[in-house]
Amino acid sequence: MGPVPAEELGITLPHEHLLCDARKSFIPPATASDLAMAYKPVSMEILHWLRYHPFSNIDNCQLMDEQEAVEEIMTFKKAGGKTVVDVSDVGLGRDPAGLARISRATGLHIIMGSGYYVAPSLPEDMSSKKEEEITEEIVRDITEGVGNTGIRSGLIGEIGCSWPLHEHERKSLRAAARAQKRTGAPLNFHPGRNSGSPFEVIDLLEKAGADLSRAVISHTDCRVRDHEKRRRLAEKGCFLEYDTFGWEGQFPVELYYTPDVFYQPNDTQRIFEIMQLINEGFLSQILISQDIFIKTWRARYGGKGYGHVINDVVPRMLYAGITREQIETIMIENPKRLLCFLR
Repeated sequence: MGPVPAEELGITLPHEHLLCDARKSFIPPATASDLAMAYKPVSMEILHWLRYHPFSNIDNCQLMDEQEAVEEIMTFKKAGGKTVVDVSDVGLGRDPAGLARISRATGLHIIMGSGYYVAPSLPEDMSSKKEEEITEEIVRDITEGVGNTGIRSGLIGEIGCSWPLHEHERKSLRAAARAQKRTGAPLNFHPGRNSGSPFEVIDLLEKAGADLSRAVISHTDCRVRDHEKRRRLAEKGCFLEYDTFGWEGQFPVELYYTPDVFYQPNDTQRIFEIMQLINEGFLSQILISQDIFIKTWRARYGGKGYGHVINDVVPRMLYAGITREQIETIMIENPKRLLCFLR
């Protein structure tokens, strides 16, 4: 809806999806009985199966109902939230006009992403696209608007990365770094499912001239399970985003098969890891969110919903000993500093 003064951003969720088509993340099951589950609509009948197979149901990978998005995100607004960053980009069904309608309907500030997601989701012409073309696309999204909508992106990302990096993803990352230098926009990347991936990406971005102090490592909580590695990343100056609050327990085995990222921490573990980072001086580099991009993470389907961080996590952070001022730094001041454009 246009530029927003920094002081109006308020409590911010820096990594969410309101409208999203993640069908290219769909993993068809191998067995006949599981295939029967794969094509059923999300319902209580199959919720038990979806707990372990969230990406093996085609309906679960689609957030396309605008009215549902309005109703679901209102739990965040009612809890005191003001701003949502929707990081759906090319490959995830980015919907500029739909996001603008949701913003009008809810009164929330919505910040839209730009750039390209992981290799399997990329358009067919990605092989022929030059790095300079991708850079120009991202710059145009930010300075003029996406397509002919006039609706502008306020963030580069989430730039998709696999493990190991696909050549198209390397091209996309370098283009994103160039676009960041030209526009002053913040940069968010989705690392591959290996604890080495964030380091590989940071190294590439650094060589491409990106401003790492305005770069966000998404999914830190489920990619980097070793504190020493988290500390090494923080020392690079980037933001560490704990953005899967509410997702607890076993990872889908189809996605996570390396020993260092075999399990998903619970929210209590996340809180104590954040405390550890705060105690080591990295308070100003921490972000928290929920990354709701499948149906079963929304409240109406049995998930925690968009209000989870404010309603459930913050009281536990206070109980654990994180101060109100530190929480405000994480949820208000850090996103505000990240999301302001620098020239």
